[in-house]
Amino acid sequence: MPIRNDLRNVAIVAHVDHGKTTLVDAMLWQSGAFREGSDVNNRVMDSMDLEREKGITILAKNTAVKHTMGDGEELLINIIDTPGHADFGGEVERGLEMVDGVILLVDSSEGPLPQTRFVLRKALNKKLPLIVVINKVDRPDARITEVIDETYELFMDLVDDENAEQLDFPVVFASAKAGRASMNQPADGEMPDSETLQPLFEVIAKTIPAPTYTEGAPLQALVTNLDSSPYLGRLALCRIKEGKIQRGQQVTWIRRDGSQQTVKLSELLMTDALERKPVDEAGPGDIIAIAGIPQITIGETIADPADPKALPLIHVDEPSISMTIGINTSPLAGRVGKQLTARLVKARLDQELIGNVSISVNNTDRPDTWEVQGRGELQLAVLVEMMRREGFELTVGKPEVVTSLVDGKLHEPFERLTVDCPEEFVGSVSQMMGVRKARMEQMVNHGTGWVRLEFVLPARGLIGFRTEFLTETRGTGIMNHVFEGRFPWAGEMRNRPTGSLVADRTGVTTSYTLFNLQERGTLFVGPGEEVYEGMVVGENSRPDEMDVNPTKEKHLTNVRSATGDELERLIPARRMSLEESLEYCAEDECLEVTPTHVRIRKLQLSQNDRSKVRSRAKAAALSASKKD
Repeated sequence: MPIRNDLRNVAIVAHVDHGKTTLVDAMLWQSGAFREGSDVNNRVMDSMDLEREKGITILAKNTAVKHTMGDGEELLINIIDTPGHADFGGEVERGLEMVDGVILLVDSSEGPLPQTRFVLRKALNKKLPLIVVINKVDRPDARITEVIDETYELFMDLVDDENAEQLDFPVVFASAKAGRASMNQPADGEMPDSETLQPLFEVIAKTIPAPTYTEGAPLQALVTNLDSSPYLGRLALCRIKEGKIQRGQQVTWIRRDGSQQTVKLSELLMTDALERKPVDEAGPGDIIAIAGIPQITIGETIADPADPKALPLIHVDEPSISMTIGINTSPLAGRVGKQLTARLVKARLDQELIGNVSISVNNTDRPDTWEVQGRGELQLAVLVEMMRREGFELTVGKPEVVTSLVDGKLHEPFERLTVDCPEEFVGSVSQMMGVRKARMEQMVNHGTGWVRLEFVLPARGLIGFRTEFLTETRGTGIMNHVFEGRFPWAGEMRNRPTGSLVADRTGVTTSYTLFNLQERGTLFVGPGEEVYEGMVVGENSRPDEMDVNPTKEKHLTNVRSATGDELERLIPARRMSLEESLEYCAEDECLEVTPTHVRIRKLQLSQNDRSKVRSRAKAAALSASKKD
């Protein structure tokens, strides 16, 4: 078959924070994408505000670098920078549809972690050639030889006998931050012996196959991503599988349901470094952006009108976590946000469905509330955070797992959890895992005072676990988890061990009352803040729910005190992020999310209504015990 030897399409995959985006930065610089002395941000591919704030990649993005090889030939490399977090696995799956090979980055100290396994499994399933890059070899705690061994073990665990050739892959040693790579293994903590990334570019040219095509075949291009332009409207990002495409051409748009429509392309763009530039024509293997089809979505096909043939749809894993999103129903609704109605909330959720293939939106028994299903808490929290920044006010329910029936038995999602912690906290972590129905798979002591523990446990056991884990390990522990599979229901699990301090009236908090309440537990509000009946103002140190009055003022008297007024020393309120608040929520609690505030509240705001619900629950439990 004919090949395009001047082009390579490659995706960079890795665990979170192993250096994918930093490596892309270095490749862009060394290919001359930026002029000398230009002011360019670090991690230039992380263009979203949330990506920069959290330090992670959320959306898969593509760039292109032109590199002159040793023989003087110019090679165009299309690079897909993918997320490392398993919650954004849909982005990884879309990115792999566009490429012919993969670069797997592994940290020289941390080694392969759960999300390394996750992204590697996706690449191996698609039979894509791999290049392993051991990154950050200049770290003082680098252990390069051990990490290479661990990487081979991971490959052997995932590769079956029929595909043994996948175990034959090149290993490159790099320091992405310094822009250096080498085929020679350096000593632990030392820089690669090459001054540039030239060895990596050469390995890409040799290992990643050039795109192949059939001479004279009709046009076929798969839509793998969406973008928008203020001038051109919706842009569809495609990988051309066969044929050629021209600006202004008439093409057949094959929808997901199989229906077809002839449309005219208004613009054809290709990526050059970080810019999309207009071109007149593109051929097989090229990654392009087309404009002129306002309703096109991911997974659809652009084909030749004379011979329209659809490409296979993109397959993504099923959602494992769900939560409800609806309009804000608290007494303080409408104070800050501008997007308040159910129609606006539903329209925004439908818009998210267009560009995010890994979530789904289902109706509930309420017309102003919807169930949103996704890969994990972080993915859903990012969606809520984006909506609040756009001016929405929302009521967000506690995350729950998505269960399914298999052969008449209830199954639930399980996660593989890896914990790195100092030796002294192994007992505490094991105890926390025990009450969450976890099974220990592996325990490794690196001999540095740190231990790595690997567990498999129900996904619901991880809801609310991170905060407790950081508390028990004094903030030193590191945890990572990835979807393992669906297995039979593991049984009942212990809920949050602490209760809530709930405001019993509407008003403004006073330092006098908060000073007396802080003995009961940890406060979430400070003096001078508005509260309402049913709002959670703190964490009770006991497991019971306690209704309190945080608005009571100190009464003045004309009787002088012998000791005078004592200074009220308030402990600063505990301020939780959106993700922490979602983890904290109990079964009967939810979040009020506005552009400026995240408040935890009870589902039933009225104290009387909550008492009735508790009474009915006790009566039902009593009758059930009598039947048993």
